[in-house]
Amino acid sequence: MASIYSSRINHFPLIRLTFYSLDKTILYFLIFLVLRLLWRRLHGRRGQWGRELLLWVFVFYLMLVFALTVFRGTYYPWQLQFYWHRSLTEVNWQLWTQTAKLQQGQSIVDFIYNLFGNIAWFIPFGFLYPLVRQKPTGLIRTVLSGMLVSITIEALQFVLYTGISDVDDVMFNTLGALVGYILYRLFKLLVRRRQ
Repeated sequence: MASIYSSRINHFPLIRLTFYSLDKTILYFLIFLVLRLLWRRLHGRRGQWGRELLLWVFVFYLMLVFALTVFRGTYYPWQLQFYWHRSLTEVNWQLWTQTAKLQQGQSIVDFIYNLFGNIAWFIPFGFLYPLVRQKPTGLIRTVLSGMLVSITIEALQFVLYTGISDVDDVMFNTLGALVGYILYRLFKLLVRRRQ
């Protein structure tokens, strides 16, 4: 497939990365699912299948995000290589610098994906996180949790040398978590009105 379409489709590496990440996610999610079902059986958990299904969706989503952003070139954990010697000056600490470069570049697709893709990928986090938690979860906890996951992704990208660690990504991801939480609140409001 790569040999046929790589020269015909723009941004084919992104498409290939998506399929590769989906493949890994399915494998590791099936492992999680078996372990989770065993844990439920051992602890006598029989009810709350609605919440359990939401948890599975949330875990699948997180695994996919990490596969796309951090664990790009590796399939198994023992393939990971750590680059502890890297200087922190390689991190882009200035807001909007990298995004502005993409905006002025030749490909508008890279700019759109960097800006709106980073927001869109974290909208499910802001929506699902409050649904999955057993305790009521407010705006601040949800957005800060989204920011923490984003910082974790950027830190792992830096240490594993699998991407560009950029403060813009953290900002856009956090904004995505905020949008997701707003959608969650609207969803809850609609459910209450219909009851």
